[in-house]
Amino acid sequence: MIANLRIRATTVRVIGETGEQLGVMDLRDALQKAREAELDLVMITEKAQPPVVKIIDIAKFKYQQQQRDSENRKKAKAQDTKEVRFKPFMSENDFETRLRQVERFLKGGDKVRLSLEFRGRAITKKEFGYDMFSRVIRETSDFATIEIEPKMMGKKLMAQLMPAKKTGQNSTSNSTATS
Repeated sequence: MIANLRIRATTVRVIGETGEQLGVMDLRDALQKAREAELDLVMITEKAQPPVVKIIDIAKFKYQQQQRDSENRKKAKAQDTKEVRFKPFMSENDFETRLRQVERFLKGGDKVRLSLEFRGRAITKKEFGYDMFSRVIRETSDFATIEIEPKMMGKKLMAQLMPAKKTGQNSTSNSTATS
């Protein structure tokens, strides 16, 4: 944040402390007005022609900005990463159960890490693991995107899915088309 004597422009557009436009004036005149009000002159927009400055109390401004940032952090939803473990040779029912679990986590807004550990001689049949992951990805493609492609890490096959971005227009147009 550029304030007071660190402002380099010669002419500036000045906004008063209550938000009223004071007009375009020389930087020295703007600094004088800020001193008379016992406030600071802060650069708001440097790219505008002429640059825009505002007469405000910089300590109060920083405090309010800190409060807004803190409030925004509280409102932001923390995205968890859930892990669902598969086995290379598992029954169809177990697979469906784990697939429903993956769907529930993704629809809840969490990332899902898929892991499959090969034990013993199962490591010789890696294609079963890749086939299982491709099936999970295919089944969840409507509401998930692949964040990390399936890859081997030692004896484990890992992949990560994340919830797809929702677009309000597409979902409403699809629902009206099916009605």
